[in-house]
Parts: sequence; C-alpha cells; structure tokens
Amino acid sequence: MLICVIGCGYLGAVHAACMASLGHQVIGIDTDAARVSALARGEAPFFEPGLPEILSAGIGSGRLSFDTDIAAASGAAVHFICVGTPQGETSGAADLSSVDSAFESLLPYVVPGDVIVGKSTVPVGTAERLAVQLAAVEPSAALIWNPEFLREGYAVKDTLHPDRIVYGVAEGSGEAVKTLSAVYEGPLAGGATPLIVTDFATAQLVKVAANSFLATKISFINAMAELCELTGGDVSELADAIGYDARIGRRFLNAGLGFGGGCLPKDIRAFMARADELGADQVLTFLREVDAINLRRRSRMVELAVETLGGSADGQRVAVLGASFKPNSDDVRDSPALDVAAQLLAAGAPGSVTQPEAMDKPRARHPELSFATTAIAAAAGG
Repeated sequence: MLICVIGCGYLGAVHAACMASLGHQVIGIDTDAARVSALARGEAPFFEPGLPEILSAGIGSGRLSFDTDIAAASGAAVHFICVGTPQGETSGAADLSSVDSAFESLLPYVVPGDVIVGKSTVPVGTAERLAVQLAAVEPSAALIWNPEFLREGYAVKDTLHPDRIVYGVAEGSGEAVKTLSAVYEGPLAGGATPLIVTDFATAQLVKVAANSFLATKISFINAMAELCELTGGDVSELADAIGYDARIGRRFLNAGLGFGGGCLPKDIRAFMARADELGADQVLTFLREVDAINLRRRSRMVELAVETLGGSADGQRVAVLGASFKPNSDDVRDSPALDVAAQLLAAGAPGSVTQPEAMDKPRARHPELSFATTAIAAAAGG
C-alpha cells in the first residue's frame, strides 16, 4: 500500500520508517528541508534506539522516501497526520496551527476512498471539526483518529508492537477501518494487539487521559518522597510495598526530579485548558496540583544540593550528569535536569553538564551553561 506521513518530527519519522519496515511504500513529507535531507540520507535527526537501522533499511529498499512538497501525497491511499501540537505561547492550550496547516494543504490531493489518519495529540473536538472540512471537499474520503502512545526510547518497539491500537471514527466508516487495519496488519496479526474502535471524542481523550494518569502517578510518589524526607521513611521501599497492590502497580512509582519532555507537561496543561473551554474547569483542578508538585521537585533538588554544599551555592562547582528529560533520549524539552542546572547557576554555582547523546540540543537551549563531553570530564570540572 502507498501511504504518506505528513510531519517527520519525532512521531512522523518513527512512524514512516516503521510503516516501511512492514512492507508499505511510504513517502514522508515535512516543510523542514534540512530534516528531509537528513532523513533521505538515512540519518535520524534525533536519538532513538533502533531508528537508524530501520530508517536505513527503508531507504535502501526503496520503500521509504522523503519530500518537502505536499504534492508527493498524491496517489497515497492513506495519509497520516503526525505534526506537533506544542503548548501555545500565551496559554496552556495546544497550538493546532501545524495540524490545521497540514490538513488544509493535503485536501487538494485527497481523492474518493482515501483515508486520512490523525495521530497528533489534539484537544477533544478537533477531529469532529476536521471531519466537517473533509466532507465538504471529498465526501467519500474518511477521517480516523488514531492516537499514538509512544515512549521515547522505545518508540520503534511501541509502533511495531503496540499494547493497544485505537481508532476514532464516524458512523459508516467500515471500509476506512478495513483499510487502516490492512496498514497495521503486522501489529494486529493474530489478535495479539487489542483494537478499540470508538467515536472521535473518546479516541482524542484516550491519549490525554493516559498521560494525565501517568503524570498523576509520578507526582504522587514524588509527594510521598517529600513526606519520607521529613519522617525518615524510605520512598523506594514505600513504592515497592504499595506497588504490589495490583490496583496500583509498581511502574511510574520511582521518585525523582519529576516528568518533562514534549508530551506529559504540555498535554496535561492542554487538557486543563480544553476543560476550561468546555466549562468543566473544576473537573481537572487536581491536574494543577500534579503540575505544581512536578515543578516543585526541581526547586527541592536545588535546595538539597545547596544543603549538601554547606548552605550556600555561591562559588561552588557542580556536575550535572545527563541533560535530557529521560534516559535513551536526546530530548531536552522541559528537561528537569537542565532546569536544576540553570537554577544552580543562578544561585552562584557554576558547573558542567554532560549528555550521553547529542550536546547541541542542551547547549542551544541553555547557552549560559558549561558543557562537558563525558561524565568523567563533567565530574572533574565539578
């Protein structure tokens, strides 16, 4: 099947390469010419385990190609929308400009029977609005909302071996469902992967609800960590003890600096903003505290560091080992580690930051910080 993937950032590049590895002919489309050139050479523009191998294999086989011209989408039977939805500059709401732009630019190339698949994380109500636009241009084409559930560091595995696949559809979308399921024939083979076919609203809510739950779990154990500090308790043992309860589970109960990256922080804020727009702001007020606890962990780490330094950070040198928001990633968006490093510098403690994968991203975000190429070099300078 010939398919196109619009948006070749983190989500789109992984999705395009994985779909090619399933045997499809895939064209990835992005407005960033430098990114397209790198991908066309088989070079991943970010660190993700397993991606360089399947990217190179797809390019080498001829099944995977990249272009900056949306006209390259012509002839594809399935079009995946994989563009970003960052937090807006003036509010917590999601910025849908890239989604709207990608969708509108694609419409002239949609023909009867085509399936447009939304994978971007969007506020509930977005798919319904886009479906009306699509019906006005090509009534026999269909829109399916198919949220992604990728974990950075495991994105290839999560795409090829997902723990569930969700379709949000309108009534009468049976043929479109068959078409998309043919794309996912590998992951769906044998019924090993649960397939949930639901309405647009539920499909859009699934992703933000899942991320909100995970964020709540992380902030909960970090709140317990603060109580353990005050009482002499051991938060790791506490997490083990409550994690044996099958209703709770042990995953995401590791106390630390809290969550960051390009998904959890902006998704819970966009969820709250959308609830406010719907007149249901009171429903998600608990997420404000989840967000506050998460941010408080960073300042608490600075407090602990200053205490360790004898009560003053002025003139003390520190080493920060790791700049990304999580292991096996070079993503420094809303990184707790970089935030702590910047706060320590502001408190008078210069030091060195190291990052196992790609130093250019943290350096670009925090040029005021000093960077070392290895952990040993950072520690020696700290």
